[in-house]
Amino acid sequence: MNLNEYKGVYVFIEQKSREIQNVSLELLGRGRGLADTLEEELVAVFLGNEIKDQCQDLISHGADRVIYVDHPQLDRYLTEPYAQALDAISKFEKPNIILIGATSTGRDLAPRVSARLSTGLTADCTSLEISEERELLMTRPAFGGNLMATIVCPDHRPQMSSVRPGVMQKLAVDNTRTGEIIEFGVNFDESKFKVRLIEEVKEAKELVKIEDAHVLVSGGRGVGTAENFKNLEKLADNIGATVSSSRAMVDLGVMGHDRQVGQTGKTVRPDIYFALGISGAIQHIAGMEESEYIIAINKDKGAPIFNNADLGIVGDVNKILPLLNNEISKLAEKKA
Repeated sequence: MNLNEYKGVYVFIEQKSREIQNVSLELLGRGRGLADTLEEELVAVFLGNEIKDQCQDLISHGADRVIYVDHPQLDRYLTEPYAQALDAISKFEKPNIILIGATSTGRDLAPRVSARLSTGLTADCTSLEISEERELLMTRPAFGGNLMATIVCPDHRPQMSSVRPGVMQKLAVDNTRTGEIIEFGVNFDESKFKVRLIEEVKEAKELVKIEDAHVLVSGGRGVGTAENFKNLEKLADNIGATVSSSRAMVDLGVMGHDRQVGQTGKTVRPDIYFALGISGAIQHIAGMEESEYIIAINKDKGAPIFNNADLGIVGDVNKILPLLNNEISKLAEKKA
């Protein structure tokens, strides 16, 4: 393999019902930095049906070039059509780096494409840098989040990485940017399409994704029980926040995994983060330390969470929250 033939940082743009997902815009932001360091171009790879009108948005978010495949087979995500399309583009373009969001779609698509390209994949990365040797340094949690491993792919191209949502930052939109938009034709092998989408049923509940929330009320082992979590839900209702949790409460079955903050959960950066009954293990801190303002309540004054908090209260969260909720209710009544 002649590694010098492989150029450019390519970002797979994930869309659902033609809505570009935030993680893809975040990857364009980080990809811009990687491409500038390498002095190579940043390319957005956009797959879907009737998506052409959105290509310019990707230029405005940092891409130099957009390669899109507009085809009815790509209307909804199915593994084989998407894998065939991304595989075909990669073999034609020979990218140096491919970045994919570590979403349910990305976690399904990325390993299949890496296998077809006979290269490696580092999944669930939380940091991407370029080494002095111009190799991609891909860092991710390992051994249950107890250490961070930095992985390189020195002998094969492209260097592939999936990246967790919420870890990277989007660039500010620049509508004056210009770039090239190219349609790519794919000859799909439909004999390999073994799965058909019969019906799409959307989940009835409409929860705010914790990685998109502006205010998070997050509970840990100090909250203790599902009954006590009702105090967090009431606080969240009172202030327009979203409830999340540490891994401990997910392991106890109190909260779903989609609400977990930390290295083995979601990375968040809200305007305000309430860490309630959370000790502040390094795995949890890694998932929320970029929050704008952190308020911690814990009865252990030596808890590590206080080292990261802007405001700390030493006390039992299960005694403080009912008082806090009562005071907020009184203020609301006065304003009514």
